[in-house]
Amino acid sequence: MSTITLTTDFGTQDWFVGTMKGVILGLCPKAVVVDITHDLLPGDIRSGAFALAASYRYFPKGTVHVAVVDPGVGSSRLAIAVETADYLFVGPDNGVLSFALAREKIKAVRRLENKKCFLQPVSSTFHGRDVFAPVAARLCCGLAIQKLGPVHRDLVRLSWPEPSVGKAELRGTIVYVDRFGNLITNLREDLLRNLAASSMRIRAGRASAISMATHYAAVPKGRPAALIGSSGLLEIAVNGDSAARKLKLTVGDPIQVRLSRPNKTSN
Repeated sequence: MSTITLTTDFGTQDWFVGTMKGVILGLCPKAVVVDITHDLLPGDIRSGAFALAASYRYFPKGTVHVAVVDPGVGSSRLAIAVETADYLFVGPDNGVLSFALAREKIKAVRRLENKKCFLQPVSSTFHGRDVFAPVAARLCCGLAIQKLGPVHRDLVRLSWPEPSVGKAELRGTIVYVDRFGNLITNLREDLLRNLAASSMRIRAGRASAISMATHYAAVPKGRPAALIGSSGLLEIAVNGDSAARKLKLTVGDPIQVRLSRPNKTSN
């Protein structure tokens, strides 16, 4: 089985995703095409990078991952293919691949310049169909990455916001908001584990005393909770509601975790 994944901001209302799949299957009928997401906010490169990084490792080795969040389509931005120890990645060189690539051992990076590998004529507004889909199909069916174009260096990389770590405090940032309104932060589980000896209180926007929970329904309806989500990162959620809406928070807003030690009482 040969797998190609698609991560885009194209949505499902229009024909864009279906057309990309048609191109892929026309060139590589054995390919199994899997949608990661197409519901990213238009042009939100950072969210696309997060979604890809959160999901790509769960696919078989040899999978070709295509990410197209490409507000610079048709401009001078480069198109690339990247080979790592276990996967292939195809997309614009605008940072959308960078969070996933940061976790991988890169073996080769090539610019997509071999026009024989494209669908002709190439539209200046739909490289997903005419460049990335046919290249992914050809890689999936065995084309060597070296055939795509010259070596590329200096990949565009998005910066990952590093949390601030103190003895009794962590300061983080919201990096993603999912469709349920859950606020995913850059605070890793291991950082919180180091504070496990004391009770923690999390401050996020209008909520100043959020407690840790093990699952979403561990708090009453309408109440916020903090928990480690499936991505291994701290999330802020509201049981039965959108934390983003209720707390009026979004990507880039700060999160604070503080220790709250119980007061000592004298006998």
